[in-house]
Amino acid sequence: MTSLNRVIMNRRSRRILRDIGIEELDVAEISGRWGKNLGAKSYVQYMFPDHDICEGPIRYADGEVLKYDVILANQVWEHLDRPYTAIKNVLEMLRPGGYFWLAVPFHIPFHAAPNDCSRWSARGLHNLLVEAGFPEEDVQAAQWGNREAAARNLEKDWPPVYDKDKDNLENDRAFPIVSWALARKP
Repeated sequence: MTSLNRVIMNRRSRRILRDIGIEELDVAEISGRWGKNLGAKSYVQYMFPDHDICEGPIRYADGEVLKYDVILANQVWEHLDRPYTAIKNVLEMLRPGGYFWLAVPFHIPFHAAPNDCSRWSARGLHNLLVEAGFPEEDVQAAQWGNREAAARNLEKDWPPVYDKDKDNLENDRAFPIVSWALARKP
């Protein structure tokens, strides 16, 4: 069942990743499995706590940093104590011209797993990625949400399951629910 909070983000992000040719790229995902079925050339997951992106880039046994064309992080960065440091570590893991895609919640309930630390709008994600070292012109960010979706996030059973017959998917920039960004390393 798809969460209402992710319907538009999923659609637009899959399109963005298809447009960069993900089927020809080596992909790693940080603490998730969202990208498993995107049809990448290769795909690997690095799950917390075995791999903590805040502690450093993922390395081979000999200490060399593993390199990827794309690194994904879906609904992970809000849980990190050191999100800026984690992005620096992702940059080190990207090949030249590689992409970092991340999505984060904005207006949803507190959800410690194990921590809940941050929220970003599209502009906030853009700024975070630029400050961490991605060129400003190579960062694109977006957000989606509306008042009805915001109200659904206050329901007891959370996250709200998308009902295509009832849920409004129009975007209201004044009520972001989720934000996402794609950044490219030079």
